[in-house]
Amino acid sequence: VQLVESGGGLVQTGGSLRLSCAASGGTFSMYGMGWFRQAPGKEREFVSAISRSGGTRYYVDSVKGRFIISRDNAKNTVYLQMNTLKPEDTAVYYCAAQYSDYDVVSLKIEFDSWGQGTQVTVSS
Repeated sequence: VQLVESGGGLVQTGGSLRLSCAASGGTFSMYGMGWFRQAPGKEREFVSAISRSGGTRYYVDSVKGRFIISRDNAKNTVYLQMNTLKPEDTAVYYCAAQYSDYDVVSLKIEFDSWGQGTQVTVSS
């Protein structure tokens, strides 16, 4: 499956952005989806994940209560609504897909496909 992110940009502290990740070339509903980010000079880190149906969602502690992951299987798209943004959220955000025969998403299994990333910059 091919993934293309969009929606990044420059926003002030406290602002909001909504990232989108459009999938093609596969059966989107068969994939758990995740969002990751990588800040300059840092390793890529997990941000959020959602199971095939959307019934299970995970967040890294630093974004709980501020970010919301969702998906629309009819539109082959996963979203990341980011609210109350902080300068430490500045990073390139990547979406990733994990094929699964079950309605789960695991952080212990590699994700199969990755997008090219979209830059999010939060100014202080």
